[in-house]
Amino acid sequence: MAKKKLLYVQTSGINTPQRLYSPFILAQTALAMNVEPTIYFLGEGVTVVKKGEAEKIKIGNFPSLKDVIDETLRQGIKLLICQQSAQLFGEKLTPDDFVDGSKIVGAATLNNLVLETDGTMWF
Repeated sequence: MAKKKLLYVQTSGINTPQRLYSPFILAQTALAMNVEPTIYFLGEGVTVVKKGEAEKIKIGNFPSLKDVIDETLRQGIKLLICQQSAQLFGEKLTPDDFVDGSKIVGAATLNNLVLETDGTMWF
């Protein structure tokens, strides 16, 4: 039997910090459940993985968002960034502008991921 897959799509950006932890925590939990997680950053969600931004976010007793992202990457969970969304911000964002371990991908990737996964969650 093939391993189950879950896709978490982060559309919220750094201006809504209370919405940013969930995809990372849920992806780590999925991995612990032997489910293959992927996090895809779309629209304002690309700001979450822009270098220097996650360090600014810490809510309640949770560690900083940067620490949560670092742990997510350490566990081998894929972080995919929509190329077109990165271009929406009017900047010439390159892979060097995003956290190490993330990958910029085309829009078709999201469509393919949705078709291939067993479930999706949007934040």
